[in-house]
Amino acid sequence: MPLPSPTKGEAKDDFIDRCMGNETMKEEYPESDQRYAVCMNQWEDKERKMERRSFDLDDLVIEHREYEPRKIVGHAAVFNRVADIGWFRERIAPGAFADSIKEDDVRALWNHDPNHVLGRNKAGTLKLSEDEKGLKVEITPPDTQIARDVIVSIDRGDISQMSFGFEVREEKWERGKEDEKDTRTLTRAKLWDVSPVTFPAYVETDVAVRSHAEWKKSLDKNRQRKIALRQKFNELKK
Repeated sequence: MPLPSPTKGEAKDDFIDRCMGNETMKEEYPESDQRYAVCMNQWEDKERKMERRSFDLDDLVIEHREYEPRKIVGHAAVFNRVADIGWFRERIAPGAFADSIKEDDVRALWNHDPNHVLGRNKAGTLKLSEDEKGLKVEITPPDTQIARDVIVSIDRGDISQMSFGFEVREEKWERGKEDEKDTRTLTRAKLWDVSPVTFPAYVETDVAVRSHAEWKKSLDKNRQRKIALRQKFNELKK
């Protein structure tokens, strides 16, 4: 039987409790300390795969329409905008989220906190789409204190930006010219969540580090292979 895995939107403590109580886990790891370590590894593996990005857009607004609930509207991502992430650059290609929008169960969260759900696409309270600008988001938040506070803060302009959590499905790396940094293009990504955030930030992740290292390693192998073939060809010419 497979080990338990975190589900989308599941809080860490909830997953650990579920994992610790799982019958398969109890049989495989009867010692509670060992079982807890395995559960933590399962949680951390999910965290290692997820990345987060945000853009300085300032287009997050509250839509007020007569006889309709208020909505949080904005963009969580922008296409083809090159962002500097420390040691490499990154852009998102149009269509990167198309499959995920159709297939995945995505949440709208407050500050990426799964304890504060503002909407969900499967429930019809989160609408996601791609337009010419990027990933457009429309959230119909619940009538809770947290949601009301978020709405007021956005209306006042205290909160004006969004972020998104994702997992890379397909990517392309390009070597930078001369002193330029290498560029990563996200061509297909799985969305985990979109979130209005207090402090948007681009964060370097272990996932991106490993991806970049593997790509450079493959380039080195190709270069070595070409050198070996060239040497063999020159020997045959003698």
